[in-house]
Amino acid sequence: MFSKIFIYPIFFLFVGLLILSSCSDNNNQNQESNEENGRVLEFNAEVSFLRSEADTISTIKAAIADNNRSRSEGLMNVTDLPDDAGMFFIFDNQQTRSFWMANTPLPLDIMFVNSEMTIVRIHRNTQPYSQESIQSEEPAQYVVEVNAGYTLEHDIREGMKIAVDGADL
Repeated sequence: MFSKIFIYPIFFLFVGLLILSSCSDNNNQNQESNEENGRVLEFNAEVSFLRSEADTISTIKAAIADNNRSRSEGLMNVTDLPDDAGMFFIFDNQQTRSFWMANTPLPLDIMFVNSEMTIVRIHRNTQPYSQESIQSEEPAQYVVEVNAGYTLEHDIREGMKIAVDGADL
């Protein structure tokens, strides 16, 4: 009888530890699978595409790339990008720019934008994982990346303006 008093609490303690251990393993597996499925972006700005100053065509949520590391990573290893989302790159100065799609699994529309917030060049439906250089051809200080087809779907063209909210420009 004395031994049963000690066996039951030890048994329940052991079962409880097994359950906690199992939950911890599941959480680790979920974190790993999320990492395998691509990076998670924070959308903390909005980019609006304008037909005129008073006429907004569409607006996306945008992740900001404003330092060397975030600009180098861009949308690399991002496997899922919502239809109304993208990335907004901020550079310190205006000059001709060159991007590439290495390690980027999604086809993108890439818009080069000058310091006056005018779209100077659009490259549509860029090829995933390509190492081909994508040139601005004109000086640009900003770049906007969205899912391929977005610019055609919303009739966004070179010469149009953008407006940005939530980013330090």
